[in-house]
Amino acid sequence: MNAPISRQEKSAFRTPVMDLRGLSPAPVTAFTKDGKVDYEANAALAKWLVSINGVKSLVCLGHAGEGTFLTQDEQVKLIETLVEAVGGQVPIIAGITGEGTEVAAKEARRAADAGAIGALVYPSHGWLRFGFQDGAPQDRYKAIHEASGLQCILFQYPDVTKASYNLKTQLEIAAQPGVVATKNGVRNMRRWDTEIPVLRNEFPDLQILTCHDEYLLHTMFDVDGALVGYGNVAPELLVEFIAAGKAKDYPKARKIHDQLLPVTKAIYHRGSHMEGTVALKIALVARGILENATIRSPLRDLSPEAEAEIKAALKAAAII
Repeated sequence: MNAPISRQEKSAFRTPVMDLRGLSPAPVTAFTKDGKVDYEANAALAKWLVSINGVKSLVCLGHAGEGTFLTQDEQVKLIETLVEAVGGQVPIIAGITGEGTEVAAKEARRAADAGAIGALVYPSHGWLRFGFQDGAPQDRYKAIHEASGLQCILFQYPDVTKASYNLKTQLEIAAQPGVVATKNGVRNMRRWDTEIPVLRNEFPDLQILTCHDEYLLHTMFDVDGALVGYGNVAPELLVEFIAAGKAKDYPKARKIHDQLLPVTKAIYHRGSHMEGTVALKIALVARGILENATIRSPLRDLSPEAEAEIKAALKAAAII
């Protein structure tokens, strides 16, 4: 495993703590029509997103960004591209998805060397099917932080998977050095209403972020921000949505929710949540941000009818 970085190196990454109290879009990865990473288009997307007041970070190489479909060289170059594009306006956070702990720690070090400040730490994906041994997630976060100095975001997976951490595990990860936020996508409102207050009480400085793209209204009143793929296509409205939630202004939040509902349905109420990535690209083309909606396998193109539905939804929400 990589040798731990020095205290001075860690300080360079950890001070100050990332301020994620707002919108953190998870940008898609733009490709050329022949399937190569289009670094110029990705830089343009990043510049547009950070031009919107209230955007606090960009989170790349996750599900929305098809991160696991990129080579290591492409991942590193994409991080470097985004870092250069935003020019220090916001931190770049890299999804860390490597299966083994040592593999993930090396991936995190590459991300740090490329200029990332944060790590969105995915669970080891074998856990999705088989579950995890007690203490293994904690070891994963510790190794990633010690190898890279990246500020870590605790990623709570949906309750329907076996990689969804129980409250004890969440609390122990949150207590570890370098963990500054949690991205909660449990998609079980009983657990949300039970566990989020405990995390808030035990760790007042832990930034709580919702990633419930399709359930934003319920979760928006308990969070510091949102880390969502949805931020690609409706960043302006989502910034307002977050502000309404923080102000406990339910009528305004409900109004924005209802305005976005056609888009939510067209993008996220599909047969598979993975289709949402394809739909996001179609929506970005409709907005004039991307030139094409090229994806990588195993994602598949949506039908012309679905494309028409997405464009109609954007018009209904007055986004285009």
